[in-house]
Amino acid sequence: MSESERGVEIVARSTLGGSYAALSEDQRRFMFWHAIVGAAIVNLILNALIAWLSVRSEDSVPRWAVPLVDKPSTITDTVGTFFILPLLTCLIFTAVARRELLHGRVTPLGWTWSPRSVLRRLPRSTFRRGLALGALCTAALGPPAVALIVILGVDDLSVGEFVTYKAVFGVILGMLVTPIVALWALSEAEPAEP
Repeated sequence: MSESERGVEIVARSTLGGSYAALSEDQRRFMFWHAIVGAAIVNLILNALIAWLSVRSEDSVPRWAVPLVDKPSTITDTVGTFFILPLLTCLIFTAVARRELLHGRVTPLGWTWSPRSVLRRLPRSTFRRGLALGALCTAALGPPAVALIVILGVDDLSVGEFVTYKAVFGVILGMLVTPIVALWALSEAEPAEP
């Protein structure tokens, strides 16, 4: 089993109580090519582009600045990404999954949520689910990320360093969030009657 397949296996077990082995071939292909590879490429490009657009006229990017008053900073941008990326991933990727389901390119999971799963408690509405997922990511991952930035002594970054950081950070966060969103979207669809 490859590293990416092991990652999907962990997400499948922890979020839905299911197993990667229980996924059909089309579901595995969808998870790998859409939720892992495709999401990584999209997040790499979009996060790098957004980072560059936000700091292209700056000489450097400080560790900390007041949001919306001062220029962008590493900490405020990181915390903002913890909220925005899951929200947008939920909105966009749920639509992608629904389109793939509608056209029969992937089959619904037919799994039920584990009663102990935090994800079972997320709202059914895609937008509200994205807001909740963004809030969860921000609350759970924001403080440790800020602490890590401070502990590592990250100071002012050049524009190139900041764009690289944001691109890599977006890929890593996307690889955590997108498989969860994909499993959620595939599990909410009703399996076809035999």
